[in-house]
Amino acid sequence: MQFPFNVPQKRDFDVAGFGTNAVDFLIRVPEYPAFNSKIELVDYVRAAGGEVATAMAGIQRLGLKTAYIGRFGGDDAGDLGLQTLIDEGVDVSYAETIPDAVTQIAFIVIDVRNGERTVIWQRDAKLAYKESEVPVDAVARCRILHITPHDTKACIKLAQAAKANGVIVSLDIDKLFDDIQELLPLVDIMIGSAGFPEELLGISDQRVAIREIGSRFGCGVVGVTLGEKGSLLLSGEKFIATQGFAVPDGCKDTTGAGDAFRVGLLYGMLTGETVEASAKMANAVAALKCRAVGARTALPNTEELNGLIRNR
Repeated sequence: MQFPFNVPQKRDFDVAGFGTNAVDFLIRVPEYPAFNSKIELVDYVRAAGGEVATAMAGIQRLGLKTAYIGRFGGDDAGDLGLQTLIDEGVDVSYAETIPDAVTQIAFIVIDVRNGERTVIWQRDAKLAYKESEVPVDAVARCRILHITPHDTKACIKLAQAAKANGVIVSLDIDKLFDDIQELLPLVDIMIGSAGFPEELLGISDQRVAIREIGSRFGCGVVGVTLGEKGSLLLSGEKFIATQGFAVPDGCKDTTGAGDAFRVGLLYGMLTGETVEASAKMANAVAALKCRAVGARTALPNTEELNGLIRNR
């Protein structure tokens, strides 16, 4: 089935992203450490991440045009995060550096047996946006606005501008935020973590909760990511359950797999694919991302994405 939206054409950017960037310290261990214990690490790397920054890098790598709206700290981590987006070709004209702020960081502990990770993060309050500070003019230049609601009031301001300009609004969410009930009616595509629908509504039946979100808030596509099991989307009245892909040569790190899922889904929609085909692409991008340590390291190009789908 087709997506229930009219996506605008001929804009400067296919997707503009507003939300988090981060620099991750990814620490691989033989097994997840027990409480009050010591364990020797296998290795570690420092790499750029963050939900929205990663999504913009991934969509750009698939050949579309993206812009990133967000704030970096005035430290070497901020320099790294900004430069990685520039290197990917992401437009950063709406990005800012806050000289006295510290760039968001995350320490990520990865179990080498299965690639699953635990994230410990911190975001400097100086990186937050007020409603009056968001670059509303950026929204009219894109086809899709992709957001995470860490600065929910600012997201609402941008989403309102998106609706006024016929721009599709995509939301990546994994927990409750203040004012989220005010934002959700402005959202066209809401993809959450597996437990988010129950957290939002208190309904344990996942399909019932997803259907209620679509009905109550008017989101055209509502869904959840399910890790290696794939995904579950609702478009209109139809549920679309999609299997996950096996990670080529085994899963090394799941960090950013959810961000990669959004990359594939939005890419599919923007290139005219059906919801079903886009969900398959989303799961394929997520699997390919898990080939290496880091949120962006193994994000695929179009040849790799098409190859995995073709060889399934």
